Amino acid sequence: MVGLDLTSVPLTFWYSHATICVMTESHVISSRAPEPVGAFPHARRVGDFIFLSGMGPRKRGSKEIPGVTLDAQGNIAAYDFALQCRAVFENVRLVLEDAGARWEDIVDVTVFLTNMKEDFPVFNRLYAEHFANNQPARTTVEVNCLPTPIAVELKVIAYVPGLGSGTVA
Repeated sequence: MVGLDLTSVPLTFWYSHATICVMTESHVISSRAPEPVGAFPHARRVGDFIFLSGMGPRKRGSKEIPGVTLDAQGNIAAYDFALQCRAVFENVRLVLEDAGARWEDIVDVTVFLTNMKEDFPVFNRLYAEHFANNQPARTTVEVNCLPTPIAVELKVIAYVPGLGSGTVA
């Protein structure tokens, strides 16, 4: 993370799935999720809540976006929206786990789509599959574009009782 000086901040190390996740008292930086595209952490922990930054479908360690074909100018020529959705859900899951939460802890989802008319039905179907046992509040909006050539991004809030006190059940 650019500009984050951890030398004077109390740290907690969270061991999860053979991965070390560094957390300051409020920042979560996952070593498994794709690197943020700006100067922000993957998530912030505030009491029993975890607020994820906008999460797209990119792959960690590369600029690869699953299901995206770019033309010579770097514009999207074609994309597999379902593949992007699955990759976003996986990236959200990775950050949640590294922050000490589970998929079932999600209480609110904001969805950003670049083509509501074409992609909303597919998103709804995949969302229903992934949230069959947990139905958080949700808002879906169409945006003109996202920071990288992607078609979907999620903003997620999770609630983990006891997380803020260190007594998670």
